[in-house]
Amino acid sequence: MSVMRGRAEVLSSAGRATDALGLFSRTSARLRRLVPFDSAVWAATDPETGLITAPMLVQDLGSREDCAAYWASELLEENVVPFRDLARADVPAAGLRAATRDLPARSARFRRLLERQGVDDELRAVLRIGDRPWAVVSLFRMHGGRGGGAAFVPAETALLAELSGPLATLLRGFARPSTTGGPDGSQAPGLVLFDPAGEPTSINEEARRFLALLPAGPSVPSPLGLRLPIWVVATALQARAVATGRERDGAKMRIRTVDGRWLTCHASCLSGPDGRPGPVALVIEQAPAADLAVLIAEADGLTPRELEITRLVARGLATAEIAAALSISPHTVRDHLKTIFAKADVSSRGELVARLFAS
Repeated sequence: MSVMRGRAEVLSSAGRATDALGLFSRTSARLRRLVPFDSAVWAATDPETGLITAPMLVQDLGSREDCAAYWASELLEENVVPFRDLARADVPAAGLRAATRDLPARSARFRRLLERQGVDDELRAVLRIGDRPWAVVSLFRMHGGRGGGAAFVPAETALLAELSGPLATLLRGFARPSTTGGPDGSQAPGLVLFDPAGEPTSINEEARRFLALLPAGPSVPSPLGLRLPIWVVATALQARAVATGRERDGAKMRIRTVDGRWLTCHASCLSGPDGRPGPVALVIEQAPAADLAVLIAEADGLTPRELEITRLVARGLATAEIAAALSISPHTVRDHLKTIFAKADVSSRGELVARLFAS
């Protein structure tokens, strides 16, 4: 099968998916025929922060605890081609052996995790539109596996990179918030505390109720008597990475509940008495209107500049005020508004605001 025909078949199959998890499953099955691999991880990401969120598909790779270790290494250790770099790279895909000139042990995740699992090579990519990451994927070849232990070749990396934008566009279409069902907006925020070693130490009842609304997926045991979803654990890890200077982006992600609503999960690292990083406080709450508006705008394909203008429109600013705030001309603002109206399928500012905040 030619590469062009294979790429078309992958996208055709993905286009028939009815949700993000189905897209991951369909894409993985088709892609495996073109790029042999033995196991894989597919994870949706929050397009604003790049943090993993639901859904996640883990295929034939170790235990759930290993899944947690994988993301801990990604966020807290020195690694080769981390997802945060691929999200901004000219080419959004890379093979570990190719990037290290066949010395994969230069990467902490290989030394501490992948090597003992029998992994020979990892091909990873960010599925993105512009600078907005909608998912990440890792494909693994194992000793004696279907890839014969061979490293991923440039043509295979190029194919995955070419699929990045089209797959991200399909994923974006599943992100629009629902206006029905969901948790009671009057519910108080949930709180989970993690000690400096990353162990959860306490939780309130509101957090337990919110966690019960999250979809099934990888999770890890905790001393709190419940398993914590990997997305929640990763958000707490990101807060630790920000506190130690390894990451600059905020520790925040949004996640869809089983009944179609969205929650916001954000974390911050508290300071200890000596000024060093202390416990991490993680808050889970119903996504505020501003977060839902951003999700809708992202799903409509607004550019960063169009998103800025949309936010100012939602605040009630006039055209001249928007122009002054962004240091552009009123004429440029009007041109952007025409494009925004077309993408959002509305004809006025009032309709745009109503669409954004209907949820």
